[in-house]
Amino acid sequence: MQQVDFLVIGTGIAGLTYAYKMAQQFPERKILVLTKAAADETNTKYAQGGVAVVNDTEHDSFEKHIEDTLIAGDGLCNKKVVEIVVTEGPDRINELIALGTNFDKEADGDYKRGKEGGHSEFRILHHKDVTGWEMERALLEAVGTCPNIEIVKHCFVIDLITQHHLGYLVTKATPDIECYGVYVLNLRTNGIETILAKTTYLASGGNGQVYRTTTNPGIATGDGVAMVYRAKGRIENMEFIQFHPTALFEAGLTGQAFLITEAVRGDGGILRNKDGEAFMEKYDARKDLAPRDIVARAIDSEMKRTGTEHVWLDCRHFELEKFLEHFPNIYEKCKSIGIDITRNMIPVSPAAHYSCGGIKVNEWGQTSIRNLYAVGECSSTGLHGANRLASNSLLEAMVFAHRCFEQVSKKALNGELNAHHYEGEIPEWNAKGTMQPKEMILITQSLKELRQVMSDYVGIVRNNIRLERASKRLDLLWEETEQLYRSSKVSPQLLELRNLITIGYLIVKGAIFRKESRGLNYNTDYPEKSVLVQNVVL
Repeated sequence: MQQVDFLVIGTGIAGLTYAYKMAQQFPERKILVLTKAAADETNTKYAQGGVAVVNDTEHDSFEKHIEDTLIAGDGLCNKKVVEIVVTEGPDRINELIALGTNFDKEADGDYKRGKEGGHSEFRILHHKDVTGWEMERALLEAVGTCPNIEIVKHCFVIDLITQHHLGYLVTKATPDIECYGVYVLNLRTNGIETILAKTTYLASGGNGQVYRTTTNPGIATGDGVAMVYRAKGRIENMEFIQFHPTALFEAGLTGQAFLITEAVRGDGGILRNKDGEAFMEKYDARKDLAPRDIVARAIDSEMKRTGTEHVWLDCRHFELEKFLEHFPNIYEKCKSIGIDITRNMIPVSPAAHYSCGGIKVNEWGQTSIRNLYAVGECSSTGLHGANRLASNSLLEAMVFAHRCFEQVSKKALNGELNAHHYEGEIPEWNAKGTMQPKEMILITQSLKELRQVMSDYVGIVRNNIRLERASKRLDLLWEETEQLYRSSKVSPQLLELRNLITIGYLIVKGAIFRKESRGLNYNTDYPEKSVLVQNVVL
């Protein structure tokens, strides 16, 4: 049994930013960072497009960025949170630049600024087409200089420890649920460890792997959200799953698809259907620069109308030198599968990309469970509302990581972080009566079924019959998996399946409760917005 003051779960931009700041503030205290894969295998790493920030007040303003975010959020944003993120964002970006992050610059030394769907001005900072990778690189190097930060790789967090593990009945109505730490499967030793922490900080990322095709890496299995739901914490707005309109289409591919960043359309890329027609003007006056939910639905509509599996992104009119400068990785990826972007259009189709809902937190990142904080894609801050504005997520992660740091460090300095009251009572993990699953096919087939159900019934366009069918099938999958979980020794595959089934359930329940079409939740049985604007809290 290990004890720490500050426990961090996840090594994306949200986790690393917080860990670094805590290490600087408390050099005498240990910060333990857990990640279930390699330290750099995160959603941050795959963020191509950039980070939205107002740092050119001559041509842009906080008010414009706030307004763009509110419009994209389709009436469901928390305006106070939007104002916090937009106005505090420039300071957080400057901190990252001071740590060595390189954003692309013009010849005169000013930053190059891109424009993406939903933005009224050029405000997207980027590093070629690997912005997230570059930001993570700088943060990992900074964290590496802190001797009091320990990053433990290949550790899979199984569950949060609360009063439930002490024998108390904990329900959604319990007013004072507390987090005492986590149970962790150490993949190097294959043993289960108990880690107690005065504060636990979740930066566990997204959940795109619940769908058949996603831009998310394999680690994006919604672990943090599922753990908090099991611990009776509050989850909200899970029905709002953003599908990126333009993932590279490769026939037969399942799992992670290669992302064609929205910045390509920002630079002039044109979406065309199988007949070569530029179709976006039929759906929105902003054409190819409409917000992502509109573009994704338009592509989905064209694919269904023409009976095709993809549409085309036309970049043939680009100057090759300019494309190579801005999008070198996209160029190389296309080239590797025989696509010459100067002569061929790029086949693209929507793929699950970003979860706008998640663990409900306040403006300081505090969850409904005491001593538990959540930041990044696993959280629901109120910034994104019903639809995330492009490139706002990296900014949100940095701003809320800093606000969590301020909140937790203040409590630590004031002596408000309580010692563990139940150290002697918290039991070690009990694996008695379990055995290795006899057939891995039981896990892999259930995962395949889950992804099929979610993609076919709970995708870009939904209706009541599809949601009802999805709900029934998920109930059966849950029952089978829980039975397997109770009798089997835990494994990463089983844990991820269990978490993904919970994520699927939360998405379906949220979509069933939302009797309207708003933002990313488009239900053909309720095509209009409801006059009652509310969050769906589960």
